[in-house]
Amino acid sequence: MSQHLADAPGSTLSSAASSAVAAGRKGWWRDAVIYQVYPRSFADGNGDGMGDLPGIRARLPYLKQLGVDAVWLSPFYASPQADAGYDVTDYCAVDPMFGTLTDADDLVRDAHALNLRVIVDLVPNHCSDQHEWFKQALREGPGSPLRERFHFRPGKGEHGELPPNDWESIFGGPAWTRTTHADGTPGDWYLHLFAAEQPDFNWDHPAVHDEFRSILRFWLDLGIDGFRIDVAHGLVKAAGLPDIGYSGQVRLLGTEAMPYFDQDGVHEIYRSWRKILDEYEGERIAVAEAWTPTVERSALYLRPDELHQAFNFEYLTTGWDATELRAVIDRSLTAMDAVGAPATWVLSNHDVVRHTTRLAVGAEERGLRRGRAATLLMLALPGSAYLYQGEELGLPEVVDLPDEVRQDPAFFRNSGQDGTRDGCRVPIPWAGDSAPYGFGPVEGGPSWLPQPAEWAGLSIEAQDGDPTSTLEFYRSALAVRHEHPALGAGRTVTWLEAPEGVLAFRRDSEHGTFVCTVNLTALPVSVPAPGRPLLASADFEAGEGESVVLPGDTTVWWAV
Repeated sequence: MSQHLADAPGSTLSSAASSAVAAGRKGWWRDAVIYQVYPRSFADGNGDGMGDLPGIRARLPYLKQLGVDAVWLSPFYASPQADAGYDVTDYCAVDPMFGTLTDADDLVRDAHALNLRVIVDLVPNHCSDQHEWFKQALREGPGSPLRERFHFRPGKGEHGELPPNDWESIFGGPAWTRTTHADGTPGDWYLHLFAAEQPDFNWDHPAVHDEFRSILRFWLDLGIDGFRIDVAHGLVKAAGLPDIGYSGQVRLLGTEAMPYFDQDGVHEIYRSWRKILDEYEGERIAVAEAWTPTVERSALYLRPDELHQAFNFEYLTTGWDATELRAVIDRSLTAMDAVGAPATWVLSNHDVVRHTTRLAVGAEERGLRRGRAATLLMLALPGSAYLYQGEELGLPEVVDLPDEVRQDPAFFRNSGQDGTRDGCRVPIPWAGDSAPYGFGPVEGGPSWLPQPAEWAGLSIEAQDGDPTSTLEFYRSALAVRHEHPALGAGRTVTWLEAPEGVLAFRRDSEHGTFVCTVNLTALPVSVPAPGRPLLASADFEAGEGESVVLPGDTTVWWAV
């Protein structure tokens, strides 16, 4: 059963804090720095080893001090947790492991009081196999009207023993699971592009549209400022569910057209959602997680009557290479400008290896150095930026988790992904010399994934106030980004001449000019000194001449 705000004594939906945020500056999302919170790994409020909404609420002042504009919360809905909450049973209820709907309401109010906006995950491509619709569809068997809200199909082969088509799950193996009749005989198959516990909705059915319009309004009425749409490219499947014709499909996701991803029919869905968002004060937004073959295809999700932002996965997957980065920056800005949308930039999230480790391939000792330089480059680009919890501490990927503690469903499927997403989801360290580093209220208490011993020196307590720390570096970068008139929103950069392996660009405004210089090589390089240094990702000698020697893997911001 859904929890309702009526369950919260004294709860109202029109707090002064919410009104203040709603009346904030126009176009806030065009240059916002948005911080992703993975709820189970951010802060544990009750000592059970699992992060929760009260824990997040208590730590909101930390995020305000960090300097972000908004908080994006990964799913906290009612769920059996087969895929860390991305398998939802009730979209209008909070899972007890994370708290209550009252806790969610309180969190939104406290965030708004701090002038922080709140974005929540929405999972419209699939639900949990424990969702009431799906359970009833199984109980009622073939012919049930509820089955039309999912993709049930008879199998191929003489006895229906083969899947209906050759689609593969993102987590490995076939994208189909066969049902069993009440008498024990095998029945039809159902589609799940992810885990078997996550049946895909059939978005050709009007009841699915109606349900999600109601879900949108439920959370908008509670006061949230927007949605991050999980698998935004996956809702509509090609007519007839045609075979693809080859295996190894997961390796080609985001590079080739697939009949189950990025179908043109998704855009009509998002046009209807945009109308709902526009009914509410405060510029409520929607952000697409859309893996598409090209950034131009991603831009189609951001036409003026559709969504507001889309994650720039092409940028995230680009290596530490000056030529490749310049090319993807240009493509991104051009594609977004064509639809009047801001570009977005991201280096890490809950599904990929942390960038301090990913960028360190072949240069492990320079991972953090490259990570800081990449962050300063990202924050200098026009548009909106996304941070993933713990990156401001310079956390590396945890690559040595024992098999017995793994929970990523891809880990348990033979031919799926490597199943390494747990490594970026380890709870972050707050304070103290030993695990769980202040993650929960009990010293030496549990954490749902074990934390490395060396993280004591990376905790927020250890880095707070240390001018050389990565935490203070992030705080400084975000402060300068807010203060300098040429940073933040915009659509273009002006590239400057630079040595091989170096990127340099200028951004102009009516009130100031800014230059960013990035040495992506391992060696020191002499570069022009266009003005006064504002911030650097590593120490260097500024000097007073027309040029400076910039160390390897270093980014500098200049006021001109």
